[in-house]
Amino acid sequence: MEFNTLEDKIAYARTLENPPKDLQDDFFSLLKRGIGSDKTYLVYRNVDQNRTEISYREFYEYVINAARFYQSKGLQPGDKIATISHNHWHTVVQYFAAWFCGLVVVPVNLGEDDNRVAYILENAEVKLALVRDEYAERIQSVIDEGKQLGDIEVVICDDSVDSFSVREGELSEAKVDVESEALIVFTSGTTGNPKGVVLTQRNLLEDARTISQWHDIDGQTKMMCVLPIHHVNGTVVTMITPFFAGGSTMLNEKFSAGHFFKAIEEEQVHIVSVVPTLLQYLTNYYEGKGAPKSEQFRHIICGAGPLTVKVAQNFEEKFGLPIIHGYGLSETTCYSCFIPAEQPKEEHNKWMRDFGYPSIGIPVPANDMDIQDEQGNSVPEGERGEIVIRGVNVMKGYFNNREANESAFKNGWFRSGDEGFIKRDEEGNPYFFITGRLKELIIRGGINLAPLEIDEVINKAPGVKAGIAVGFENDWYGEEVGAYVQLKKGAEQDEQSILDYCQRYLPFSKAPKVVVFGEELPVTSTGKYQRLKVAHLFEKWSDVQFRESG
Repeated sequence: MEFNTLEDKIAYARTLENPPKDLQDDFFSLLKRGIGSDKTYLVYRNVDQNRTEISYREFYEYVINAARFYQSKGLQPGDKIATISHNHWHTVVQYFAAWFCGLVVVPVNLGEDDNRVAYILENAEVKLALVRDEYAERIQSVIDEGKQLGDIEVVICDDSVDSFSVREGELSEAKVDVESEALIVFTSGTTGNPKGVVLTQRNLLEDARTISQWHDIDGQTKMMCVLPIHHVNGTVVTMITPFFAGGSTMLNEKFSAGHFFKAIEEEQVHIVSVVPTLLQYLTNYYEGKGAPKSEQFRHIICGAGPLTVKVAQNFEEKFGLPIIHGYGLSETTCYSCFIPAEQPKEEHNKWMRDFGYPSIGIPVPANDMDIQDEQGNSVPEGERGEIVIRGVNVMKGYFNNREANESAFKNGWFRSGDEGFIKRDEEGNPYFFITGRLKELIIRGGINLAPLEIDEVINKAPGVKAGIAVGFENDWYGEEVGAYVQLKKGAEQDEQSILDYCQRYLPFSKAPKVVVFGEELPVTSTGKYQRLKVAHLFEKWSDVQFRESG
C-alpha cells in the first residue's frame, strides 16, 4: 500500500478493517457511574501491609476534588502533569482526575537517573509535577539544575490528599473526546534518550475493553496489581480494566513474594498481572515449601518481558496455575495478543512448551498482527521477521520525535522492533512467538542469533538460577556469545560445566564461549533484560578466537 505522508502511515496503523463497535464509555461516564456506589473499587496495601479501602463513590469524590485542584492551577486540556511516586492510591486518583480534565499524565520512573528524569520533564513540556514527599528533595534538585525546567510547579504529596484537592467551588466540564491525549509513557531504552509514547483516551479504553473480554473480567472480578503503575501494564491491566468493567482491584506498594499469595487469599483475588521475573521470584521463594492453594484464583497474566519455557513450566507445575502469556508494548497501549484464557491443559502446554519458546498467543480484537520483512512484506509461516501491529490500541506517535515516528511507521504498520514467527493451529489461528529484540540479535560472523533461544539452554545448565545470552564485540567474528549467570544458592562457580552443557544442546556458533557470574540479572522495572548493560564485562575476550574442540 502506498502512503503520501507520515501522517497517512500513522492513521492507517491506528485503524482496523473491521473495528470494534464504538465505545459506549469514556472516562467521564465511567466516573459518573460510581457516584453513589459503595462497592469497593480499590484496596491499597503499603509495604507494611497496612490497608486502605476506597469505594467507587469515595473514588469519584477524590477525583472531582483533584480535578478542581488542577483547574484552580489554570491547567487547560492538553497540558502535561508529571506523577513522581511509588505505587500509591493517590496516584490513581491523580490519573483519573487528569483525564476528567483532558490533561496528559507523564508518569516518571524513579529508577531512571537524574539526567533522564530531567530529559523527560523537559521533553514532555511538563507544567506541574506531583511528587511524593520522600522524593521531593531529589526532584527539586533536578528541576533547579535543569536549564529549561524552572517553570515547573512542584506539588508535594504526603499521607493526605489535601495537597492536591479542592473540596468546594465550580468545576467546569472540559472539552474532552476519545482522541484526547491521556498518557505520555517514556520507554526505557538501554542507550540514548527514552522516547515518549503518546496514548489517547481511546487507546486506554479500547485496550481495557479487549483485556476485560479476553479474561472474562466483569463487575464481580477482583484483580491485583504488583507492577509499577508508572508503566502501562500496571496502569492499564490492573487499574483501568477493572474500573472499566465495574470490578475491583488491589494495589500493592511493592511486590513481595512472601505476601503475594497471602494477599490473594485475604482479598479473594481472581487474576494478577506479572512479568516473568516475578514468576522466578515466587518459584524460588517456595522452593522446598508447599505451594499455597486458592479456590477462587483463576490465572496469572504474564508479559512485558522475556519468558522462557523453563520458567513457565516450573511455575505452572509448582503452583498448578495457568500462565496466560501475552505480548504488547507501550506503543500498543499494553497487550496485543494472549494465549486463550480457557484452553484444555494439554493444548495450553503445547503452545507454552513445544516450540522452543512460550507462544505469546493470538491477536486480540483491538488489533491485527503480522510478521513482516524489512520492506513490509508478510513472511511465510515459521519464517522469522519483525512483529508488526495495526489497530485501535496503537499509539498516536512518539512525542516531539518525528525521526522515531518515521522509522516506527515506515510501512504503515507499527514496527515493534521484535523478531518473531507464526505457527497456526488446526483452525488456522495464528499463534505468535517472539525470539528477541532485533537490535539485541547477536550477529556472529554475519549470522543472526536470537538471544532468547540461547537463554533457554543457559537456564537449564547445572547450578544456574537465571542467565542470559550476551553478545560482545569480538575481533574474529564481529560478535561472540557470552553467558551472564546468577547461580543458585550454594552452587559453585563452575564455568566449564555450564559451557559444556550449552555446547551439548546448541551448535558451537550459538553456544556461549565464556561465562561471567553476577548477583542479579540487569532488568528494567518491568522485567526486560538489559543485555547491553553487562556487555562491557566481556571486553577482555574481544581479541580471542574461540575454536570448536575436536
